[in-house]
Amino acid sequence: MKRRNTPSKEAVLNLLTDTGKAMSHDAIEKQISINIDRATIYRVLNSFCTDGLVHKIVAEDGKQYFAICNKCEDKKETDHHFHFRCTVCQTIECLPETVHFSTPKGYSVNSVNCVIVGTCKDCSES
Repeated sequence: MKRRNTPSKEAVLNLLTDTGKAMSHDAIEKQISINIDRATIYRVLNSFCTDGLVHKIVAEDGKQYFAICNKCEDKKETDHHFHFRCTVCQTIECLPETVHFSTPKGYSVNSVNCVIVGTCKDCSES
């Protein structure tokens, strides 16, 4: 089903695209360029997730982040890649390379929700 484009959807999508990093609902609400209420932002984000434009990341603190990811062009990949949260700059990003892991014999993986926590490349270099 094709959804109609609205100024709210366009503003949220542009913000996520321009930042290039995962953002929480609170961060989106603070940085959005137009006046949008909290409920509308939630609806927009959830519709983007349903449509495969954005994927949701649940960090180790339970907070939800939303990101546009180049690796997610194939909808199957949205649940099968790792993310990294930097404890210095507090950003969350999709890791640009595949992280390999294994499961014990007899286990079958349907999706992966993994956030690796540490210091990102930019903060490590400075």
